[in-house]
Amino acid sequence: MSISSRFAVGIHILTVIEFNKEGVTSSEFIASSVNTNPAVIRKLMGMLKKAGLIEVHPGIAGAKLAKKLSDISLFDVYKAVNVVQEKELFSIHDRPHPDCPVGRNIQNTIEPIFTAAQLAMEKVLRNVTLEDVVKDIATKENTC
Repeated sequence: MSISSRFAVGIHILTVIEFNKEGVTSSEFIASSVNTNPAVIRKLMGMLKKAGLIEVHPGIAGAKLAKKLSDISLFDVYKAVNVVQEKELFSIHDRPHPDCPVGRNIQNTIEPIFTAAQLAMEKVLRNVTLEDVVKDIATKENTC
């Protein structure tokens, strides 16, 4: 299993909004970039709005960022689209056999490792902003 694609799509939505800030960034426009259904985009835009990352108004096509690029971390997006719950990035099977030495101890052994791995990933996401993503894409576009 992998992290829900909502995370990548959330980043994509915010980046498209920034790149198209002079135009009307409707859910249909964004959906064409993501190559998905506009209903999927509208659902994620609702989550991004609830998190205070974008501004959208019912009945009016378009969206804009609610914060500066440098003030939106990838961690903000990660949390906004409910990728995973706190300390639940990794699932642990819930009923190993208690009479087996491995089954009896596996959860207590790997849970702290999984927690540390999730915290490390989240630390990286906190240190990367939407501005970093936009600059990287702009650089790549200028070198093509």
